[in-house]
Amino acid sequence: MDPLSDVVAAMRVGDPHAARVVHRAPFGVRFPPVDAAGFHVVLEGACWFYPAAGDPIALRPGDIVFLSGGHPHALADDPATPLGSAATSLRGVEPTAVNRTPGPLGGVVLLCGAYLLDRSRTHPMFADLPETIHLPAPTTRHTPTGTLVDLLDIELGREQPGRDAMLRALLDALLLNILRSWLDERADSGGAGGWAAALRDPAVAAALRAIHRRPGHGWTVAALADQVGLARATFARRFTTLVGRTPIAYLTWWRMTLAARQLRDTDEPLAAIARNIGYANGFAFAHAFKNEFGCPPGKFRKEHQESRGDQSKRWNSIEPSRE
Repeated sequence: MDPLSDVVAAMRVGDPHAARVVHRAPFGVRFPPVDAAGFHVVLEGACWFYPAAGDPIALRPGDIVFLSGGHPHALADDPATPLGSAATSLRGVEPTAVNRTPGPLGGVVLLCGAYLLDRSRTHPMFADLPETIHLPAPTTRHTPTGTLVDLLDIELGREQPGRDAMLRALLDALLLNILRSWLDERADSGGAGGWAAALRDPAVAAALRAIHRRPGHGWTVAALADQVGLARATFARRFTTLVGRTPIAYLTWWRMTLAARQLRDTDEPLAAIARNIGYANGFAFAHAFKNEFGCPPGKFRKEHQESRGDQSKRWNSIEPSRE
């Protein structure tokens, strides 16, 4: 896959969730911190968004707010409305929890979604993201992002064969489009740095694509430099400046990330996983893995597969309180 797709796949755990939610004025809704990225889209009406830090933001129909790290935040119909205390329930973000009630005067109809994240292995691109990304309606109207919101709203309002798969696909596509919008905005504003700049630098982006498409290849700095048409020293310096790691350090980090995901999600033999990511034997792989994670791959697999069935419990703190 390409780097952006890989980043999302590496960070996300389980299936995303979404719901259409109606709040009638007066309302104050407080969201506690969670291990999830999430979004709110205003479908009808208006409300105020309170980030963990900074000034409140007035939201209008079509506005999207994306929270990259599950930071605490709140929504209210008016700055004067008191906020309720946090609650813990998944009801408001389950795909089946659909409320088709028309938006009330003085209230708001929201499309809300959440993506569980693996915080033990935060990709550097996610670390670069601001806590809150606000996409005003004019930037999403008549765009793929706006179309995806419309399709999600339609899909949530009907019971059709394949609905769960459709919701997963639409939510993944919306997340990628939100991230694309942020990358584009950073580039257009001239403030691009870090991964926003790395993915737009022709040479560094080409090297990242090569690593992500063939992680098991025997890459060296010289081979990557040849691949992108730069002198070795020039390439290494540019890559390290933009990505924050040397080419080989990032290659190793990504290989170990892939290995951890395969250990967690599959029953692939350790020797096969080692070969997939470029290690000739299981001993070398186990040594590198232990250096990265602090435990052998076999122990890592046992611990994470035992906890796989508990993922649903992690949704329990995502439902907002209501007042």
